[in-house]
Amino acid sequence: MNSHHPVKVIAVTGGKGGVGKTNVSVNLSLALGEMGRKAVLMDADLGLANVDIMLGLRPKRNISDVLAGECRLTDVMLDVNDNVRIVPASSGTQAMTSLSAHEHAELIYAFNDVADEMDVLIIDTAAGISDSVVSFVRAAQEVLVVVCDEPTSITDAYALIKLLNREYRMTRFRVLANMVYTDTEGRSMFNKLLTVTDRFLDVTLQYVGSIPYDESVRKSVQRQVPVLKAFPKSKAALAYKQLATRVDSWPVQSMPRGHLEFFVEQLVQGV
Repeated sequence: MNSHHPVKVIAVTGGKGGVGKTNVSVNLSLALGEMGRKAVLMDADLGLANVDIMLGLRPKRNISDVLAGECRLTDVMLDVNDNVRIVPASSGTQAMTSLSAHEHAELIYAFNDVADEMDVLIIDTAAGISDSVVSFVRAAQEVLVVVCDEPTSITDAYALIKLLNREYRMTRFRVLANMVYTDTEGRSMFNKLLTVTDRFLDVTLQYVGSIPYDESVRKSVQRQVPVLKAFPKSKAALAYKQLATRVDSWPVQSMPRGHLEFFVEQLVQGV
C-alpha cells in the first residue's frame, strides 16, 4: 500500500451497555462530517447491529459478507450523507460474536483498501470486555471511554481500562461523561474514575467533556434520526459539535504501538 493519507482511528467504548456509546459514535461522526471531515463509522457490535437501526437504514450486506469473501468492504458501506458512511454489522449471528484472532486481523486489514477515502474512522464497540471489544480497541489510535452516572458504569469502565493496561500495556485513555445534568456532574464522574486508576493503574486519563441529558435524544432515537439532524439546536447536538471540534484537534499518531492496528502499513511508512 502506497497511501500516505493520515487517518484518525477512534474506538468508542465503555465496558457496559446503556451508557450511550452508539449515540455518541453516530452523532460524533455526523458532527465531524459537518466540519468537512470524511468519517466512516464501523458498527463493531458484530452480532447485535444497532448503528443502522439508529440511522433508519436497511443494509443488504454487512461485515459478515466481507469476512465470508462474498464482497469487498466498499460494497457494504452505506452513505449517511456526503461526508459520512457506515459499515453495518450483522444482527443475530452467533458466529460473528466469537471471531478468531485471524478473522479480526482480516477485518482490520480490509480497511486499508478504503484509507484514502476517509479522515476519521470511528469504531462503535460492543458492550463488555470480550475478545472482540479488546481487539478493536487495541487496533485504534484513540480510546474514548463513555461513562454515565451509574455505579456500574464507573466500575465497568475501570475494569476495561484495567484489562487493557495490565494485559496489553495500554496507558492513555480519553473519557466522555454522557447524559449529565451539569458539567460539574460530568467532571465528578471523571474524578471518581481517576481516583481509582491513579491508585491502582499506570495510566493517563483525559477528560474530554460531557454530553448533557436531553429529552431530544430520546425523541430522536424513537424517530431513528440522530439528534444532530432531528434537533440541531438542542443542548445535546451543540455538545456533540463541541466534542467534534476537540476530537478534530487530536493529533494523528505517526508510529504504531506494536499492536495490530488499523492502517498499520501507513503508520509504518510514515504519514
